[in-house]
This record gives sequence, structure tokens and C-alpha cells, in this order.
Amino acid sequence: MTAAPQPAAEPDVSPLRLQGVSLVREGRRLLDDVTWEVGPGERWVVLGRNGSGKSSLLRIASLYLHPTEGTVEVLGERLGRTDVRRLRSRIGIASTGMADMLRSDLSPLDVVMTAKHAALEPWWHRYDDTDRERARTCLEQVGVGHLATRSFVTLSSGERQRVLLARTLMPEPGLLLLDEPTAGLDLAGREDLVAGLAELAADPATPATVLVTHHVEEIPDGFTHLLLLAEGRVTAAGPLDEVLDAERLSACFGIPLGLEHRHGRWWAWSTR
Repeated sequence: MTAAPQPAAEPDVSPLRLQGVSLVREGRRLLDDVTWEVGPGERWVVLGRNGSGKSSLLRIASLYLHPTEGTVEVLGERLGRTDVRRLRSRIGIASTGMADMLRSDLSPLDVVMTAKHAALEPWWHRYDDTDRERARTCLEQVGVGHLATRSFVTLSSGERQRVLLARTLMPEPGLLLLDEPTAGLDLAGREDLVAGLAELAADPATPATVLVTHHVEEIPDGFTHLLLLAEGRVTAAGPLDEVLDAERLSACFGIPLGLEHRHGRWWAWSTR
């Protein structure tokens, strides 16, 4: 699987930079003083329990949510001082909720092609043969080119997630944000997608990538950095091999855990 061409961001520009970001809703701090920077070409995993603030963090990074405090810069442009509609077109986003938003009888080709305009329906905009060829290329890149004309609803859950991954590549983004792409997949589907993400991470043309997950077992080989989030606060961040250990993981999840790395993958278990 080969990724899209070069990232849209300039080589010396951090694709994502958050400084002192907090988010307050109904008196509750969902995020608390988060400072975090994703450098060019880095592959980050954001790990934490349910309710730790992962989804809120990704919504802010994707420019669909404004923080209560702090500054957000994406691809060198600051939130509040730029046209977010234009900037969003330079961000590739995949989430479990995306599949539910799509009309079930759309073809995978249309699902991918409409990402050019961040749209959900092909009749909202005009497309030409170049756009259709680009969409086919993206599907081929993630190994599902042979499914281009099938109905999206007839695909397996793993195939759908690969199509959604192809959708993120359509606009040749400068930043990829993947929100729990393995959620709801069976074992075979999960392992197939994790392998695909590892291939994507290994390609130097792939833009900076952020993967949100609950499980260390779903960290693909080739991801380089880790951010641990607990109760809206960053508990640790940095190179994955330096940050991820049993002590930090146990503190993040509030339970004593064992941790092992083998065959390029991580595994965790309760030591109670």
C-alpha cells in the first residue's frame, strides 16, 4: 500500500501545534492545559481511557471545535485567523462515525471522490475523469481498488474502514487524523487494518499522522510517538519507545498493567 504524494505542509512547518489548550463544557474541563506538537513525518498514537479527552482533542485538531483557552495551529495557520473551511480540505479525517453519515448505496469510488470537497454526496459538486482516477488510485493504495464499484453497504467492516482510509488520502492532505479506525472490527478485520496502517506509516510520502485508540495492541508497527491522556491532561508525550512503559500505562488507565513488545507490536494485561 502506497500513500498519497507529499504532504501539503512545508517541510519546516509543524503540521499540528497546540499551546495551553483547554476545553470547558458545563463547568467541566474536558481538556486541561494541553501543549502538544506533531512534527513533519511523525506518526503519533493518542492513548487513553474513555472520557480522557481523546475525541475532543481530535475535534479541535480537525478544526471542528474551538478550545476555551489556548492556541491551535494546523499546517502553519492559526485557528481563529484563517478560513477553516479551506484549511479542513487539507486534513484527512477517518472516524467510525463517518460510515454512518454516508448513504449506504454509494460506491467506494464515490465515497473517496467526494472527499475532494469534504462532501458526503457526489451531486453536491462537479467531478471529472481526473477526480475519478485519483479516487481509484487512493483505493488501490489501501488495497481495495477491486471494490470500487460495489455498494458501500455490501462491504465487510474491515473493507469499509479501508475505503474510509482511502478517503483521507483523496485531497493529498498535509495531516491525517484517524479516530479509532479499528473500533467495531472483528479480529481479522482489525489485524488487516493494523497491517495496512503499518504500511502507510512506513511510506515516507505519508503526511504526519495521528491515530487515536484505547488499546496498545492496535498500535501499528512504524508509529513513532505517543501521547498519553488522562482526565483531559497530558500525562506523558514523546518518542513511543521512550514513553510507553508499564508504569506510565498503569497510571494513565488507573489499573496495574503489564506490558510487552514483540513481533513489532505491543501487548498489555492486568496484573491484579
